[in-house]
Amino acid sequence: MKLSTVLSPFVFVLAANAAFGQSDPCSASASEALHSCQLSAQSDYFLALAKCANESDPAKRDTCQQQAEAALQDALALCNAQFSAREKICQFLGGRGWDPEIKPSDFSANIDNPYYPLKPGTTFVYQAHTADGLLENRVAVTHKTKMILGVTCVEVHDTVRVNGQLTEDTLDWFAQDRAGNVWYFGEDSEELSEGRVTSLGGSWTAGVDGAKPGIIMEADPKVGDAYRQELLLDEAEDVARVLSLDADVKVPYGTFNDCVKTMETSGVEPDELTFKFYARGVGVVFENDVSGNQKNSLVKIIVE
Repeated sequence: MKLSTVLSPFVFVLAANAAFGQSDPCSASASEALHSCQLSAQSDYFLALAKCANESDPAKRDTCQQQAEAALQDALALCNAQFSAREKICQFLGGRGWDPEIKPSDFSANIDNPYYPLKPGTTFVYQAHTADGLLENRVAVTHKTKMILGVTCVEVHDTVRVNGQLTEDTLDWFAQDRAGNVWYFGEDSEELSEGRVTSLGGSWTAGVDGAKPGIIMEADPKVGDAYRQELLLDEAEDVARVLSLDADVKVPYGTFNDCVKTMETSGVEPDELTFKFYARGVGVVFENDVSGNQKNSLVKIIVE
């Protein structure tokens, strides 16, 4: 065991106290999340060592311990990367915390924001050519609603298929406030492989376990605006920034001018960086990740 890898609990107590003394709530939250991640990584490490101790063969025991050490280093590296991503997000947000006051009377299930209209009975079809094959993403605005924090939210059914095989199946819930901002109130997400659910990661519901709703599209977006789209620490931490109001995009469905271009990042997935383009009267028409390998383009709109 490399003792230098393992931090004393006393150090974490001091660090936690220091975090609460920081000047802004966003950085304090990022620091506490870092401490939690580090402690979790070390807990997994000691559990792995406990399992290694049961290996009677010295060579296998040594290999087991080396693997546990490597896994710990990888886990701690991810903790640090997440912390850096959260600190950058804090800079975008000006250090402010995120605890929006939700008054149900201020919200409606009628979502007519020009850059994010969600009319029940409408299905948006996107396609992308990926290394795994043809990806098709269908976003269906249903006639169903769900009550969250007293707010009636529109239910959207989002599915992803790769070469015809279902890989993601998600329900999302949205509502619009009086000013015209579209809010995201949660999602029930399933990842699948060969027809079997492999993960529920990313699922959250506003008001449950401290989860906070966020904004998907502003009523009056301006270049430089930054806002949280969701917040459940270590599960759902997407943030968007408005980069442009006059982007031009050509996709199979058509050519669109003066689109709102945003950049989305996440505190959970430090390497995630997505650019989205929103056309007036339509919504999302094009989406691209930072690598350029996946380009989701609008190919069809189906209206019941």
